[in-house]
Amino acid sequence: MRSLLRTKLSLPLLHSGKVRDIFDINDEMMLIVATDRLSAFDVVFEQPIPKKGRILTSVANYWFKKTEHIIPNHLTKTSLEEILSKEEAYQLKGRAIVVKKLKPLPIEAVVRGYLIGSGWKEYQSSSSVCSIPLPSGMSLAQKLASPLYTPSSKAPAGEHDTNISFAETKLLVGENLANKIKEKSMEIYKFATSHAISRGIIIADTKFEFGLDANNQLTLMDEVLTPDSSRFWPKAEYRAGTNPKSYDKQIIRDYLETLDWDKAPPAPILPNDILTKTAKKYEEVQALLCS
Repeated sequence: MRSLLRTKLSLPLLHSGKVRDIFDINDEMMLIVATDRLSAFDVVFEQPIPKKGRILTSVANYWFKKTEHIIPNHLTKTSLEEILSKEEAYQLKGRAIVVKKLKPLPIEAVVRGYLIGSGWKEYQSSSSVCSIPLPSGMSLAQKLASPLYTPSSKAPAGEHDTNISFAETKLLVGENLANKIKEKSMEIYKFATSHAISRGIIIADTKFEFGLDANNQLTLMDEVLTPDSSRFWPKAEYRAGTNPKSYDKQIIRDYLETLDWDKAPPAPILPNDILTKTAKKYEEVQALLCS
């Protein structure tokens, strides 16, 4: 099937995000479509990653079901055929889901299990990650003694997410809800890392998004533990002190770091081989996790 950059449906469009297009169904439900759009450093590119949307949907749905004993999620049992025309349902099969409408919370719940990425950069200058002090003498990609919860604000498309303190999350959503978001994020991460390691995958870090349902119940939403929201490493090749190979879009991030680009729109053109290699990584992690 063809790659999908933008979705056109008979339903009203509610929002077009970095990767997902969201359409209105009724007061209780909406349709989320995972396109093949690429977002890196919070910038959306005009080149697709083949099959990406279907892989993201498959992996996210897998984890939603795996973690529903920890927290409810936004999935419904409504099929695409109940909402869309036969042609639209066929075109979006495997990449669209009907979900509950929730009140989204203005926090990205980030959990880090290893010293990598922006955390490593900060550590080199201040021996801390998101202002949380760490022991001196740690190495690149080293496993942390215990996972760190480092939330960020949710930035609009085209803008960069901003790290915020746990105290700031309490101001945003209230102390009780902030505590519950942290507790559930850590619980999901610990459960997922245990499961993934049995499949030969290390989850170095990840981020979760939550909303409130009609009864103000905390609910997991958007996506969960996908190659877009997480950093996956092959366990067999992991070595602290080196930059591990990834099953995610780190190939693209690493390439972009070699360019003279200010990480602001417009996005640079990516070589086809970089896109192809990234697509293969998405397929590999799907096969390992969801088999």
